[in-house]
Amino acid sequence: MPVPQIYVDADACPVKDEVVRVAERHGLVVTFVANFGLRPSRDPMVRSVMVPQGADAADDWIVEQVDAGDLVVTSDIPLAGRALKKGATVIGPTGKPFTEQSIGMALAMRDLNQHLRETGESKGYNAGFTSRERSAFLQVFDAAVQRAKHKAG
Repeated sequence: MPVPQIYVDADACPVKDEVVRVAERHGLVVTFVANFGLRPSRDPMVRSVMVPQGADAADDWIVEQVDAGDLVVTSDIPLAGRALKKGATVIGPTGKPFTEQSIGMALAMRDLNQHLRETGESKGYNAGFTSRERSAFLQVFDAAVQRAKHKAG
C-alpha cells in the first residue's frame, strides 16, 4: 500500500500549522487545496493547490486525488462523506473524526441547521475556535496518521 497522503480543505481551516507539524514528524506530504489565499511553502513536503473559483472546486479536486488510506482534514460535511466513500480517514478541525457511522447524522444536522438559518430560526453564528479544540485535533490527527502509516506497512 502506498504512503498515505494528507489533503486539507484549506479555505477556512484553522489547523494548518498543526497539520504541517504532524506531517513533518511523520515524513508525509501535505496538500493544501483552496480557492484563494494560500501562501506557497518553501517546504518540499507541503504543496499548495489553487483551484478555480466555484462552489465545490476544492472539494472536487480533493475527491479526484484521494485514495483509500489517505487522510483528509475538512469541516465540510459533504466532502467528508465523499472522501469516506473513497476509503479515506476524515477528521474535522476540532478533532472530531467523520466515520461511515456518523456521516449520515452529520449530513442530516447540516441540512437542518441550513433550513433553520434560511427560515430565520437560527442566526448561524459559529463559536470561536478554542485551544481545547486545537489540542484535541492534534491528538486525534496524530493517532490517525500513525494508524494510516501502520496500514501502509
